[in-house]
Amino acid sequence: MAGQDVFTLRELTQRFAHDGRVQAIYLRPDRRVPVLPVTQVQVLEGQGLEGDRSVRGTIGRSKRQVTLLQAEHLPVIAALAGVDAVDPAGLRRNVLVSGLNLLAAKTLFADVPLLLGLGDEVLLEVTGPCEPCSRMEELLGQGGYNAMRGHGGITASVVRGGLLRVGDRVSVARMPIRDSSA
Repeated sequence: MAGQDVFTLRELTQRFAHDGRVQAIYLRPDRRVPVLPVTQVQVLEGQGLEGDRSVRGTIGRSKRQVTLLQAEHLPVIAALAGVDAVDPAGLRRNVLVSGLNLLAAKTLFADVPLLLGLGDEVLLEVTGPCEPCSRMEELLGQGGYNAMRGHGGITASVVRGGLLRVGDRVSVARMPIRDSSA
């Protein structure tokens, strides 16, 4: 143990081995309509992805402006559902990310807010888990809903918009604390 750094839990929650990558972007134009895969999209501050149904009438009000899914969870979902593979488009999340534990981007401490940085411009604040819906039974068969529980990804609100592209870096950063006295 000699020579090893010792970190507090607050510090540990800010340490990530490496950045992730945006693997795919999907727009959901409406309910029960197939998603549209895109290679890039404009992310609108306080709203979500331009062209996605979540943008309509939600300026600054929704905690579900963008949904993100962990690519590494796809084989787990398939195994739990008893299917060979899962098409991420069918799961209806906006952004498929690999290489970074999205659940760990949700802060454990109110005084240590974390942000997800996507590409050079976009900043998201993780607002919670993206729970599955009953449509997962249609997509994955009996037990599909429960196969998705704990693996459905996360929801986020858009702190700063910008252009998002497939292949963009995904990182976690500590959000600056605003000085309330200013």
